Amino acid sequence: MTVNDTENWAIAQDNADPLVGFRDRFHIPKEDGREQIYFCGNSLGLQPRGARKLVEEELEDWAQYAVEAHFKGRRPWFSYHERLREPLAKVVGAEPIEVVAMNTLTVNLHLMMASFYNPTVQRPAILMEKNAFPSDYHAIRSQIAFHGFDPETDLIEIEGDEPGGTISDSAIAKAIETHGHRCALILLSGVQYLTGQAFDLKEIARLGHAQGCMVGFDLAHAVGNLPLQLHDAGCDFAVWCSYKYLNSGPGAVAGCFVHSRHKDTDRPRLAGWWGHRADTRFLMKPEFIPASGADGWQLSNPPIFSLAPLIASLEIFNDAGMDALRRKSIALTGYLEALIEKHLGDVLERLTPADPARRGCQLSLRVRGGRDDGKSLFDHLTADGIVGDWREPDVMRFSPTPLYNRHMDVLRLVNSIRRWHDTRN
Repeated sequence: MTVNDTENWAIAQDNADPLVGFRDRFHIPKEDGREQIYFCGNSLGLQPRGARKLVEEELEDWAQYAVEAHFKGRRPWFSYHERLREPLAKVVGAEPIEVVAMNTLTVNLHLMMASFYNPTVQRPAILMEKNAFPSDYHAIRSQIAFHGFDPETDLIEIEGDEPGGTISDSAIAKAIETHGHRCALILLSGVQYLTGQAFDLKEIARLGHAQGCMVGFDLAHAVGNLPLQLHDAGCDFAVWCSYKYLNSGPGAVAGCFVHSRHKDTDRPRLAGWWGHRADTRFLMKPEFIPASGADGWQLSNPPIFSLAPLIASLEIFNDAGMDALRRKSIALTGYLEALIEKHLGDVLERLTPADPARRGCQLSLRVRGGRDDGKSLFDHLTADGIVGDWREPDVMRFSPTPLYNRHMDVLRLVNSIRRWHDTRN
């Protein structure tokens, strides 16, 4: 593969980038006065510069209006979460009534399983991918046990059948065909956290529904990373966090999608006051009348100070556009892959699929020399001001995020790895 690895070329690409100005809308971490090279948006996104102002405005309204800020102020709190409907729907490819910002990811996952995992003796199982994020395991196993079934037999995992542990489309289809008759729910990631593999949501939903299963997705590593079309994909629900690619801060409010065909459903749910119809909520009746759409799964009033940074981030996504971000993402991650193949093919193993259609920003890498060499390299990069992340036992993840990463960042990462390698040979 021909790839230009000169600084002049990388700088020229960055100067010509139509999204180049968006980097300035984020705080770039510094160490010893030097900007870090940050490739960890897959774990925690950077702070939008507009976030502080929005949080401070809510603090000011709290100070000035106190309880009346629910209905006064710049952004009245009573309807605050509604401000996020349109921009969230645009990011995930949904109708506004299908999305809501609420809770945290695993809370939302439990709420969705309360409604969409209704096991029977004939259909007790949940199908998921092997090596999913631990929180998904904890939630799924506990739900199976809560309903009186056995996680050891009723949690079915799809094994990786490709190099690096990724899963072919045919393996997913075979697993659904083989186990679908026993499954009450199919629940996979949108992007697999460890390998960075992106799954075909629409095809999985089609196959699952054909077997009579409910289908949901954990989009923690997909939202803000890939252009999603959740409504057209047809899944029953999806959940995500917003502190990774959506840049809304540590532990920030998560999100939830419920397909519009369930908007006025009588499916069982765990109800809370804020999920009650807004027009009669303050009548304070004991009977629960759910709001239409995803809003009906809310529990409590929204945490305003946690929603404010998400508003700031979604404004940036709206200005940039997911299609433009995806084009730059493909270019940046492809550049990283090409440089590794040219200079480090005998040093690093790539776990993430080579096909851009099967991945997002993230490349997951393993040092061929083993875990000790891998940890040595990761520590070297950290000391060199390059931030990725390490997942046991031996995987490094680097995510060239198009809102704030550049071709020069990618080149400096690869050159730093080359220097580490040269010192060991």
